[in-house]
Amino acid sequence: MQKPSSPPSASVASPRLVDVVKGLAHPADSGHFDELQGQCAPTASATAKALAQAAQAQNLSSPWRTFFEQLGNTGLDDLDRRTQTLARQVRDNGITYNVYASQGGPQRPWALDLFPLIVTPESWQHIEVGVKQRARLLERMMADVYGPQQLIREAMIPPALVQGHPGYLRAMHGVAPVGGTHLHIAAFDLARGPDGHWAVVSQRTQAPSGLGYLLENRLLISRQFPQAFEAMNIQRLAATYRVWVESLKAHSPEGANAHVALLTPGPYNETYFEHAYLARYLGLTLVEGHDLTVRDERVYLRTLRGLEPVHVLLKRMDDEFLDPLELRADSTLGIPGLLQAVRAGNVVVANAPGSAFLESPALLGFLPALSEKLLGEELQLPALDTWWCGERAALASVLPQLEHMAIKPTYPGSATHGTFDATIQSVLGRTLTQAQRDEWVGRITRQPDRYTLQAYSPLSQMPTWKNTTEGVVQRSVMLRVFALRNGAGDGPDAWRVLPGGLARIAAPDAQIASMQRGGSSADVWVQTHADIDRSSLLPKYNATSGFKHRERMVTSRAAENLYWLGRYTERSENMVRLVRLCIEALNGEDPASRSLWAWLQLLTQRQGLVPAGVPSAHAAAGEDKATSTPSMGARRRVFERTLIACLDQDDHSTSVGYNLRALHQAASSLRERLSPEHWNAIVHCVDQFSADCAQAGSPRAFSAVQAMQALDAASSALAAITGAQTDRMTRDDGWQLLSIGRHVERLGFLSSALDLAVEVGAFEHTADDADSADENSSHYAALLSLFDSTITFQAQYQQSRELAPLIELLVQDNDNPRSLAWVARTLRGRLSKLADTPMGEPDALARLVPDLKQTDLEQLCTPNDVGHHPNLRTCLTDCMQAAWQVSDAITAHYFSHTDDADSVGA
Repeated sequence: MQKPSSPPSASVASPRLVDVVKGLAHPADSGHFDELQGQCAPTASATAKALAQAAQAQNLSSPWRTFFEQLGNTGLDDLDRRTQTLARQVRDNGITYNVYASQGGPQRPWALDLFPLIVTPESWQHIEVGVKQRARLLERMMADVYGPQQLIREAMIPPALVQGHPGYLRAMHGVAPVGGTHLHIAAFDLARGPDGHWAVVSQRTQAPSGLGYLLENRLLISRQFPQAFEAMNIQRLAATYRVWVESLKAHSPEGANAHVALLTPGPYNETYFEHAYLARYLGLTLVEGHDLTVRDERVYLRTLRGLEPVHVLLKRMDDEFLDPLELRADSTLGIPGLLQAVRAGNVVVANAPGSAFLESPALLGFLPALSEKLLGEELQLPALDTWWCGERAALASVLPQLEHMAIKPTYPGSATHGTFDATIQSVLGRTLTQAQRDEWVGRITRQPDRYTLQAYSPLSQMPTWKNTTEGVVQRSVMLRVFALRNGAGDGPDAWRVLPGGLARIAAPDAQIASMQRGGSSADVWVQTHADIDRSSLLPKYNATSGFKHRERMVTSRAAENLYWLGRYTERSENMVRLVRLCIEALNGEDPASRSLWAWLQLLTQRQGLVPAGVPSAHAAAGEDKATSTPSMGARRRVFERTLIACLDQDDHSTSVGYNLRALHQAASSLRERLSPEHWNAIVHCVDQFSADCAQAGSPRAFSAVQAMQALDAASSALAAITGAQTDRMTRDDGWQLLSIGRHVERLGFLSSALDLAVEVGAFEHTADDADSADENSSHYAALLSLFDSTITFQAQYQQSRELAPLIELLVQDNDNPRSLAWVARTLRGRLSKLADTPMGEPDALARLVPDLKQTDLEQLCTPNDVGHHPNLRTCLTDCMQAAWQVSDAITAHYFSHTDDADSVGA
């Protein structure tokens, strides 16, 4: 595709930006419908095509002309700025699409183009009518296939496409779904052909994706072009979502009070961001399979307060994983006994299990006749011509035309009919060599029922924008639209089509629009001549009935992740502070004393910051300083290099980088509970620290200064994360556990660090000895730094180096948030709050934590005959043991539900 030789700038004296766009716009490929021009690009010789290109440049279609006119005279340079802003917002909002769907796989930022796909009112009316009709037809088919199966008896549907399909669930035959509805959502992939008409390419009913991504697309793009969005009378989305959620509840016997949960496979799923986003937007509880349990044929959610009933499940996983008792036995994603609860009529599952057979492309060829049979109507929205090769006549007629066909699997995603790569949904015959086509002919002939052939139609092409140099480039596009239940019944009004959709744009030089093949997405603007429905997702408030306040439930999974989010946040802060302390001691003006280095080295080894066996960074006791200085310097360099090299190592389970990634992993399972700013701060902290460490730890770029810069940046980022946890989260049970996790970690770390200082003899020196006084001073400074209490100590005790003031501040001070007494008191309060005990009464877990304010300061500071401090060490040991006992008790009490049968309804 030829590019303009010298793109004109919007700053030249052209009267309108529209004229500049026309000069920069590439025409659509020959034979494709051009969305920008509103007509099909002609198929002609090179000379005729050049003339046609000049003629095309004279006019833009009416919607696109309006769109560009609303941009004003800011010029195309502003489009570059908007593109950069859009990319930054995608990163800041943490919108990802995990292509590889694995724990270690990369989470690719969501690809979103700057320009929307614009659909005129006339086109949308045709789409809307046809999609509603097809949704009604699919519902009728589900009712027959899982009921009387009259269609199979009358040979309207080949049995191989139903009973032979792995997505057909025999366990659901004869089961009437709750509320009488099998389907609550259906998605249709549409393509606009060269004639400008839309046609169905495929349909999705199991767990169609896109409802969350298109919402985020709308939010981002409408902010980029607010004037155009308002001027072009674009339909809004919120009202349709609201009606859909109300419909889901209405199908449950609980009605408006039904508890709706969104079932996700978990954070490793490629569209997990969408699941979390959709749950947050719709006000649903995001759950994984192990969050739920089935008791007495009813589905319950495991929460901190016991089991809570779930009445509606909006599933976002394939049917085969739903119930390991009756479907895939190796599934760890589902809920044992779920199908029995469905059969008992105690839970609405949207969509009802067993709809996967409707996704077979082979069915598209049978739908016209089925529509006349079941609805008494001709299909208003056609599909691309499709032939199932399992029919001998169809195979004979279309196999010679393979060059003009798309080859598709009859049973997509099936393990028992595996003929395609999981990421490949079709193969275009026109892209194959003659030898490859001959090979495909052989495959299809040997196993014809596994293949479906669909007529190839060039996708329409829409304008996209990358930068001023490339100009407006046309890319092939496919539109996914969603039909959502509008209530009970089977008439046309039982469905609503979401006035928008998800446009998928093909990658450059690609003819198939696929996100998994490097494609991108676009917002979809549907114009209307009618008034805009500007209602929000919130239901209208009735002054007479008021509203019902429902406490936000905290699932056991979310509670455990929140608890560990708190622990890893605190642990990361502690490790960062400890490493900074070591590097500062190594590079300070005054060399650290032998006992201080003994403490630091033991502490770093116990915390896993350096591996065992690293040479000591201090001179051994009794070693001659004059002869040991060079050796000691070498040891310190080895220690420093090792410490910095291990900052981000995965093989050291408690390295700073490992703890930051563990923090990120815990947070990734809580996306629906974290604000975008909170999540973004976590992602930035982890990514930036890893990049900084890669530079600081490089053999050629080794630098303690760079390591300190990385640690300083991580410390600042962790402060922002801590601030978000403290000031931006609701004080529910989940937050209580997050805070408990932080204080358990803080109590255990600080008490063990102080106990180790006592163990190495940090306070066994006399003030009469100058060397001992220096060692006391260095120990005091190090401890105060580790406890983050240097400023407080200097303000209250100036330069005192007595033991009593230090212990009072670090152990007994009830106003110092880094003192053990304050941590213990706060931890007791959080535990009692979580247990919901009467005011002032500690629960059993709280009683495990000692009250350090009751300890006697003089006894803590008084040494025994050999200069040790047994009372202080006993106090610190009690704190350490309390931290671990509380941690174990919390896990057993709140995160395990082996005996929760009695708690139903509690």
